[in-house]
Amino acid sequence: MDDIYHVVPLMSKHPYLGKEEPLLEGASVVYRSLVVGRLNKLVYHINGNIIEIVALWDTRREPKKLAERVE
Repeated sequence: MDDIYHVVPLMSKHPYLGKEEPLLEGASVVYRSLVVGRLNKLVYHINGNIIEIVALWDTRREPKKLAERVE
């Protein structure tokens, strides 16, 4: 969990730090993600000057479920 507290301030300074999330290509907005720790992915999108975190995803889960959850 400490990794999340480290990543969030970095995201506020560098919102495009995360790569575009390939599992969510074609969504209504561009989602980006950062790997946090060994098994989690922080999924977010940028709305103007606001970073909206939409999921903290356990990467051991079925990848298709991420798209279902976010959209």
